[in-house]
Amino acid sequence: MQKFNPAFSGSDVKKYFLKKNLKKDLPSSIVVFLVALPLCLGIALASGAPLFAGLITGIIGGIVVASCSGSQLSVSGPAAGLTVIVLGAITSLGSYPTFLLAVVLAGVFQLILGLVKAGTIGNYFPSSVIEGMLAAIGLILILKQLPHALGVDTDFTGDEGFFQQDHENTFSAITAAISHFSLGAVVISVLSVAILVIWPKFQKLAIVPAPLLVVTLGVLGTLFFAGTDHPLRADQMVKIPVVNGFDEFARLFTLPDFSQLANKNVYIVALTIAIVASLETLLSIEAIDKIDPIKRITPTNRELISQGIGNITSGMVGGLPMTSVIVRSSANVNAGGRTKMSAIFHGIWLLLSLLFIPGLINMIPLSCLAAILLVTGYKLTRISLFKHMYHKGWDQFVPFVVTVVAVLFTDLLKGVAIGMLVSVFYLLRTNMRNPFFYRIAKEGDKKNIRIKLAEEVSFLNKAAIQVLLTDIPKETNVIIDGSNARYIDPDVLETIYNYKHNAYTKGIVVTLENIQKHYSVPKLNIKVEEDINKL
Repeated sequence: MQKFNPAFSGSDVKKYFLKKNLKKDLPSSIVVFLVALPLCLGIALASGAPLFAGLITGIIGGIVVASCSGSQLSVSGPAAGLTVIVLGAITSLGSYPTFLLAVVLAGVFQLILGLVKAGTIGNYFPSSVIEGMLAAIGLILILKQLPHALGVDTDFTGDEGFFQQDHENTFSAITAAISHFSLGAVVISVLSVAILVIWPKFQKLAIVPAPLLVVTLGVLGTLFFAGTDHPLRADQMVKIPVVNGFDEFARLFTLPDFSQLANKNVYIVALTIAIVASLETLLSIEAIDKIDPIKRITPTNRELISQGIGNITSGMVGGLPMTSVIVRSSANVNAGGRTKMSAIFHGIWLLLSLLFIPGLINMIPLSCLAAILLVTGYKLTRISLFKHMYHKGWDQFVPFVVTVVAVLFTDLLKGVAIGMLVSVFYLLRTNMRNPFFYRIAKEGDKKNIRIKLAEEVSFLNKAAIQVLLTDIPKETNVIIDGSNARYIDPDVLETIYNYKHNAYTKGIVVTLENIQKHYSVPKLNIKVEEDINKL
């Protein structure tokens, strides 16, 4: 392995790392491209939009958003979580060009959210909820892709909801697939999973990416079964539009209808898309940062700005609204992606496939792509993750499991919201138990109680302190010591002073030590502030 030479110039260092990363990013980009391709088409179909709209959204998400984003592993594109919103918006607004105007305005709103630093909301999602979301996505990938692996499913949208657009749910789709499986699809998917599991174990052979080998196997399998009694049907294959010439390609684009700028319904749709897309993006970014092998942290405000630019661009040329998508991003991580070049290349492959090799792409069976996602899902929801969360304690394990179940049976945003509520309950429970400590000492016939407050006493501690003070027996000397406290919430201060004022009615003498009338929010250490300002 080449050693880093400190005498290298800046350009030499850049070339060295670029070459090193490209060995991983190029193969990973092909995997992401193959995963994204059918999802882009399926989401466009489920949204009631032209198939080309799904592809152009994936292309822009790969090339434009990834170029602007600070995330090295996130992959953006049309999101299954927005299909219901998009389908309803196209219907309610009356025309697709009017809907495109709403997409452009949604991008503008996201730019504003990024500029006012609303991306920091992503920092308040507990790790147990994010881990639960990842595990749920893994389970969803496995359950949703099983029908495709068996060759029986007409709904390849990759939707995260329990109820599907084809009127099936997660489990009924699997039951139907088992009853009507396709032998050719099953053989291809089983062999594909075997290759994905076994091939990377041979280091000398692993120079050829396993997913690329799987796709090659899929094409050969399609040709083989075409000459048997079990050929693969057209609905079991990837489908992209076949474009004959530049003029036909240019006619696929649609411009937004700016004459509808005065239509208030356009702004309602735009705001809805902006909020939901931003939340999904922040959740996805938080999750991808957790599974990044290098543990890099994405600047969330910059991500919102990048998504805004992407949605403005997408709306201007006829595309769908986009988000950072956890399925494609996790496939990128598990395929070995290292930098944003993987996402950018995946967008380029989508564009080139549309222009030059639609016939070859349409020979890829969905069952081999399902195998790639099955293995990705297993890596996200491995048993060791559940064991790890269990050993971290009930306050981590319960929100984790609740999030998994909620996401599995509802959808991404609702499931995370339910997980957050459970996590907040445990947060309140913990704060109620740990706001202070106290010591009881007897002096004659009276008891002396010293209550020493913690360093930070927030409004979450108010209920616990009220309970403790209420339970103090009559004829007691109480000392409330705030010598350790850097900050006491005004509500808690009011509770303490009210107690001191009324305690004499019970024969209780209250003494306050080192407790101020007012506390300001603690500032950063001066030296830390100076260092930040220098940056």
